[in-house]
Amino acid sequence: MAATGDSIDTENANWTFGGDVCKTFDEHITRSVPLYEQGHELVIQVADFFLGNGSNCYELGCSTGALTQKLAARNCKKKIRIVAIDLEPEMIRKARQRCGEIEGLTFLASDILDVEMDQADLIISYYTMQFVKPKNRQIMFDRIFQSLNWGGGFLLFEKVRAPDARFQDMMSALYTEYKLGNKYSPEEIIAKAKSLKGVLEPFSTQGNYDLLTRAGSVDTMTIMKYMCFEGILAIK
Repeated sequence: MAATGDSIDTENANWTFGGDVCKTFDEHITRSVPLYEQGHELVIQVADFFLGNGSNCYELGCSTGALTQKLAARNCKKKIRIVAIDLEPEMIRKARQRCGEIEGLTFLASDILDVEMDQADLIISYYTMQFVKPKNRQIMFDRIFQSLNWGGGFLLFEKVRAPDARFQDMMSALYTEYKLGNKYSPEEIIAKAKSLKGVLEPFSTQGNYDLLTRAGSVDTMTIMKYMCFEGILAIK
């Protein structure tokens, strides 16, 4: 076992969001992902363009429900249905505690590949798809766009690879500096990187755009970008 910071211990090539990770997840992810909370605000503002009375919305990989809660609060006067899904039961338990008895909100502890989605006006994947095995990723994108109503939106936030080796070296170095600036030790940074081998598999921006186009995206736009972290809005 190796410490990756924020009281999270991991093994080589075996990062997990299960167990006790939920206890310090919010602090860990906020320190690890640039503009994480700002991205939440952008998501709920973009959602205004898609969610109306009677809308269905899915959040894929809701973790502790921080974004779910904000989205539900902003739309509390609309009769919408939000389904928040996460693989880890402990994450779902914490999300339920955070959100309480919010009307129209459902939590599912399930693999997103196993969920049959109803027709929806908005589907959100906030730093989740990068953990879906590459062999299954196009399948998941296809299912998302099959479930979207015409004109519906898919918000995809991901860590991305740079377009070539030189840029990738630069982005990796800048991200290491970012984590050092957030008081992670070199040992914690290395342990986290080792734990994510074969678990976190980011695609390039173009790779994600290609997945979206094949799935049925009509219009696609990057709405947030900072180093190797990107938010994309795709419309069916």
